[in-house]
Amino acid sequence: MAEIKEKLSFRQRRQIYLRYKNLLHLSQSFLKEEDSQIIRQALDEAISHYQNEQLPSGEPFVLHLLDVSRIVVEEIGMATKSVLASLLYDLVRREKMTLQELDKKYGKKVREIVEGLLKIFEVNESENSYQPENFRKLLLTLSDDIRVILIRLAILLDEMRRMNYMPTEHQVKTAMQTFSLYAPLAHRLGLYSIKSELEDLSMKYTENEAYRTIIKKLQNTTARRNRFIKKFADPIRKELHRQGFSYEVKGRTKSVYSIWRKMKHQNVPFEQVYDIFAIRIILDSPPETEKSDCWRVYSMVSDFYRPNPERLRDWISNPKSNGYESLHTTVIGPEGKWVEVQIRSRRMDEIAEKGYAAHWKYKGIRGDHAFDNWMGRIRDILEASDATASEIVDSFRLNMLSREIFVFTPKGELIKLPEGASVLDFAFEIHSEVGAQCVGGIVNNKNVPMKHRLHNGDSVEILTSKKQKPKSDWLNLVVTTKARSKIRQALKEELRKEAEQGKELLKRRLKNWKIPFTQETLNRLLKYYNIKEATKFYSAVAAEKIDLSEIKELLTEKTQEEARPDSSPQQGAPQPKEKEGGATEDYIVIGDNLQGLDYKLAKCCNPIYGDDIIGFITKNEGIKIHRSNCVNARRLISKYDYRVVAAHWKKTSEKTSFQTSIKISGIDEIGMVNRISDIISNNMKVKMRSISIDSDNGLFEGTINLYVASTKNLDALISKLKKEKGVLKVVRTDMKD
Repeated sequence: MAEIKEKLSFRQRRQIYLRYKNLLHLSQSFLKEEDSQIIRQALDEAISHYQNEQLPSGEPFVLHLLDVSRIVVEEIGMATKSVLASLLYDLVRREKMTLQELDKKYGKKVREIVEGLLKIFEVNESENSYQPENFRKLLLTLSDDIRVILIRLAILLDEMRRMNYMPTEHQVKTAMQTFSLYAPLAHRLGLYSIKSELEDLSMKYTENEAYRTIIKKLQNTTARRNRFIKKFADPIRKELHRQGFSYEVKGRTKSVYSIWRKMKHQNVPFEQVYDIFAIRIILDSPPETEKSDCWRVYSMVSDFYRPNPERLRDWISNPKSNGYESLHTTVIGPEGKWVEVQIRSRRMDEIAEKGYAAHWKYKGIRGDHAFDNWMGRIRDILEASDATASEIVDSFRLNMLSREIFVFTPKGELIKLPEGASVLDFAFEIHSEVGAQCVGGIVNNKNVPMKHRLHNGDSVEILTSKKQKPKSDWLNLVVTTKARSKIRQALKEELRKEAEQGKELLKRRLKNWKIPFTQETLNRLLKYYNIKEATKFYSAVAAEKIDLSEIKELLTEKTQEEARPDSSPQQGAPQPKEKEGGATEDYIVIGDNLQGLDYKLAKCCNPIYGDDIIGFITKNEGIKIHRSNCVNARRLISKYDYRVVAAHWKKTSEKTSFQTSIKISGIDEIGMVNRISDIISNNMKVKMRSISIDSDNGLFEGTINLYVASTKNLDALISKLKKEKGVLKVVRTDMKD
């Protein structure tokens, strides 16, 4: 320890000591004497290896490990083995300790957790791995030991909280991956607080201007909001006290991302988002009375404020599949404002905040096997050999993000499905064979087709026929992973049987024609018919989609022509690249000061000099340059983050111009178009490519396509136009939907 103290300053040692003492304090509920000793041993081991290492902020690296451990305990609710894994995983990751040494010192379970974390990091760091494969590996780990993914979320959360000190490229890439993968996963695991913070932090680095605007407006309205909450809650508090409840009432503000999403979805400004906060009533009720107590409080709230019956959500009688339990109602409060009220017990609140980690604490109180059922579905998905990694990602994300509906079998059994599920989804949920033989259903005593979409409370009976079998268009009728997987399995099995028949038929005909059945022969046929897989070729032969006499003519003709005269270009053949207009000088630097690389400006967002940009390596068109907040770029990054490269502008010549567009609207006055044109062309010296303006009921709206030198040039133009009398709104509109 003396050597360690010499290499760490007094301030650094104090920082580490205070974090460590706080960790022990938070761990009191589960900590045994030997646990304290082994946690101290793990910390000392980490300090001895990392005493010279710093975080980008300049703090000791060990603080990151301690902060991850604190998140694991305080915000997720895990215990000693998870703390040890959080302190030690990086030692093994950087080969400062072997898994065998870890096993010997800290036990088999800690080793298994760390091993799971290493698998995730190993795939994350491999530039040759597609992200879908990364996600599949993550899911395999999840189905093995859920603590692995919970610790991974804690590591990511601490990294996101420290992201200010990282390069822009790393910020954007991590934010995209967090938003598209880990935030939905946190939501699915019931970690609502962590999910919301991950979304907010992701937005901070991808939509920074909108993020800062909403933060500022929330801060400016805090006092007014607090006064409203007090006025709303006071009569409820008095009645709760009068009836002898032990309780807590608090206001909960929506996350920044949630507010921003509502603003975009409803196309309204911040001031018109009316449900920015909710009132939460938490009851200290024993398990045997918590449900009835929540309904008593609901009755009490509705006595004071008129509820909207259409907005009542009963997740106490029917918890969400991630274990979430609460009673939600929306009521008219003071000043005629709608207010959401959430009513739950202390146990329900802990599960809502800490997700499935909290279930372990309350195991046995409720007979809810939702998590086991969900994990069973994950294993079913992963074990389905027919599904590609990309298909698993798409279907799993859909299931993570979808809302749930509750429907019933004829016997009254409750079935949970994602919103948008069809009768066919329901059939496969009941049993794979029932789904495969489904011909329709009876919903609420009415005959419906299998494509019929189900709604909350529907009673569903499935109609089957032994003659029925899955068809390829069924994939368009279902949304659940299980249904898609089973349909694909059935289609592949049918294709396999058909291919065997086609192969035998072809072999017999070739034998009759005295033509050898060789790989060379098969390759020639596949190339001629432009079919990549032999199975599909044999299946086409069996289905008589390929004429056997044509095969005979092809294989027996003397000419070596291998393509039909009217055949289309072969799949995968290189296509001529389209040459884009605009300046040709090299004004963008790719990666580590690499110049002269082949790149194009993406047409979806039309980046111009001064925009924050990233590069994306395409398959056929070199590097595409996107604005960092481009919708398409986000989608690409979420799937292929390993193909993102850093990019930044270098100084351009004054003659360089970039194409962009603005949308302008205002009051339709005589001469308005001429005034706008004069500002653009004469006053600001900007070249117009086209202008299109329509008027209706005294207002005009139009789009103007321009050539500008930079964002500074464009911002000045927009500012000038906004000052013109009669102009109401001017915005840049390069993003295409």
